[in-house]
Amino acid sequence: MKYDVIVVGGGPAGLAAAVEANKNGAEKVLVVERDQELGGILNQCIHNGFGLHYFKEELTGPEYAGKFIDMLNETNIEVMLDTMVLDVDETEKCVHAMNKKNGYMKLEGKSIILNMGCRERTRGAIAIPGDRPAGVFTAGAAQRYVNIEGYMVGKRVLILGSGDIGLIMARRMSLEGAKVVGCVELCPYSNGLNRNIVQCLNDYDIPLYLSHTITDIQGDKRVEKVIVSKVDEKNQPIPGTEMEFDVDTVLLSVGLIPENELTRSAGITMDPATSGPVVYENMETSAEGIFASGNVVHVHDLVDFVTAESQKAGKSAAEYVKNGETKDQTCIDIKNGDGVNGIVPQKVRPSNVDKKIEVMFRARNVFTDVAIKVKSNGKELASFKRAHMAPGEMEKIAIPKAFLDKVENGEITVSVEKVGA
Repeated sequence: MKYDVIVVGGGPAGLAAAVEANKNGAEKVLVVERDQELGGILNQCIHNGFGLHYFKEELTGPEYAGKFIDMLNETNIEVMLDTMVLDVDETEKCVHAMNKKNGYMKLEGKSIILNMGCRERTRGAIAIPGDRPAGVFTAGAAQRYVNIEGYMVGKRVLILGSGDIGLIMARRMSLEGAKVVGCVELCPYSNGLNRNIVQCLNDYDIPLYLSHTITDIQGDKRVEKVIVSKVDEKNQPIPGTEMEFDVDTVLLSVGLIPENELTRSAGITMDPATSGPVVYENMETSAEGIFASGNVVHVHDLVDFVTAESQKAGKSAAEYVKNGETKDQTCIDIKNGDGVNGIVPQKVRPSNVDKKIEVMFRARNVFTDVAIKVKSNGKELASFKRAHMAPGEMEKIAIPKAFLDKVENGEITVSVEKVGA
């Protein structure tokens, strides 16, 4: 089976990429999704707050996904649900997949877009000590149980980590009648959006313990007690600061990991800072004709930004099908400087840039009254003032094309500096 564009993943990134590729002239587009329905993680996010940037209205997750599914249904885009992608062949640009109906399939595409999203870190990934009873869930798994499967995961809950899903589940569990005794965060600052801290913790009088972590989980068949300790500047537990919580459930909201097993097996260059592929200004990876967008590239804070980035990937894939590879391969590397982590894109080809290049990243710490400095060979190209920056919120800057002509040694560094320093 041959296609112009094959989209791996039918979540918000895959939907936006597929619709945009079709809109820009890709005639045969296929979306391959391992779940039984389109929408991805949005299907279990029944709270509102989505779509404020893109649709200019407040939507729930399923409503946001539904709008893109409706767009897709108005096209001739093909969809394969309940289908697992086994491998992506970078040389032949083909996708090896299988499902119950068709068995093994080799799907050939002129271009491929990777939109596999991300997964949660588990208890094993962060090595929490203690017993191994039932009652320890990732926040996303608990969200699925409560919102889709209709199961209540516990009655007295402690949350480790202040990621957005964990904060939202603190509110959700409270609304379902559970007692959330607290949210424990290793860092001296929260990793979630400020609005979620206010709406999900403060509004429900749920305490947030910063610079704390779980040092023991106790229980036989079910969680019975959790020990929480304060940590020092090296994140080591401080003896004598232990607090005991009588709970039956622990929810883990300790970070997301981009799902890049397929990307790595395809031999695509990865970025340790983002745990995603290195991408160019048009979201193309190091493999010609293979693009990536959304949380598989870097973990976003808002789905609206996932949409915008994925539309860029979809448009670029369609242009690649029509025009082939970019002729001018002159490239500028964009590097992390002080206070900056996980820059996307990591590479830019000036000949592909129209008026400006948008760069996204996260701050490494909480900053106030600072400036984002863009420099080349020590010379300042641009400066963007910020009153406040935090790791939980994505930062975006736009570098004008004219500034790219001033780049020396083929490299740009983006850093955070104190105003007046």
